[in-house]
Amino acid sequence: MKILVSNDDGYRAEGLAALGAALRPLGAVAIVAPERNRSGASNSLTLDVPVRAERYATDAYFVTGTPTDCVHLGISGLFNFEHDMVVSGVNDGANLGDDTLYSGTVAAAVEGRFLGLPAIAVSLCVETNSPRNFAGAARVAADLVGRMMRRPMNGALILNVNVPDVPDGELRGMKVTRLGSRHRSKPIVPAKDPRGRDVYWVGAAGKGQDAGPGTDFHAIAEGFASVTPLQIDLTRHAALVELKTWLNLE
Repeated sequence: MKILVSNDDGYRAEGLAALGAALRPLGAVAIVAPERNRSGASNSLTLDVPVRAERYATDAYFVTGTPTDCVHLGISGLFNFEHDMVVSGVNDGANLGDDTLYSGTVAAAVEGRFLGLPAIAVSLCVETNSPRNFAGAARVAADLVGRMMRRPMNGALILNVNVPDVPDGELRGMKVTRLGSRHRSKPIVPAKDPRGRDVYWVGAAGKGQDAGPGTDFHAIAEGFASVTPLQIDLTRHAALVELKTWLNLE
């Protein structure tokens, strides 16, 4: 098993190191991660300038680009062998519900899927004063990878995994979930730069809105890791007939 590992927090991130350590007993791990934090980069791909890949350890590179760039390079020619799977994380913070649309962690997994590989995105739901148990979240990832090795699922699979930040021994297990949704984000935060010019910070994410039983939010609140299968097709198939009628095409 050859596993390509990436993230969006940058190649120095604690969660990336924990994930690599947890996966190495399962197969050959190659790491390709951004040179700096690229949280919120979503599925952006660098097309206007070349990107650089620099080796910083054996089979580990940092890239002057986005998480999507990293996985694209890793699968499309950076190595002289093929990978079997992509695992992204462990993200420093939750990727629940709407977060998946912005997340560079999830985007790295999606790029793996675009290029034909099963993929897992793993995030640690860090809270104020929580233990930052990245090793625990990485063990959940390793468990899922092991299960895939023993019983492969559809190659088109993407799993979005969120793990509550609890001490060892306190995780209650895993639940299969759907994505919930958040309330509207907080307003932007105006500020001034050192020269007195206006700048703005994006407001904090909203709390869970659709967060009832069956959602990823609910699983985390109950102390379980949430495992949500994602798909790429964004087409609202149920609206196709109505749209044709609206356009007078039928």
